[in-house]
Amino acid sequence: MNQADHPFFTIVEDGVILNIHVQPRASKNQVCGLQGEALKIRLTSPPVEGAANKLCREYLADLFGVAKSYVEIISGETSRHKRVRISGDPAQFKKIIDTIIISR
Repeated sequence: MNQADHPFFTIVEDGVILNIHVQPRASKNQVCGLQGEALKIRLTSPPVEGAANKLCREYLADLFGVAKSYVEIISGETSRHKRVRISGDPAQFKKIIDTIIISR
């Protein structure tokens, strides 16, 4: 699969930028597929006082195998639609993204 197959992410020099749609107050944390041109992620925390944003960064860090400090919400702090930068090896992230999409 190439990048055009996944319109929700962009490879940048030091990592990837993901377009995500967050559904707070879910029964469990999980990636549940695509919603338009965004990766849909369900999170258990409520969207109160940054709790969902914090859990979003932690969940993505765990999913991509990086430190929490490598995950940054670059836009959409108060929205369900977010752009998130994950710093690290873009080739490794591409493999993880392909695995996530294939398993859905």
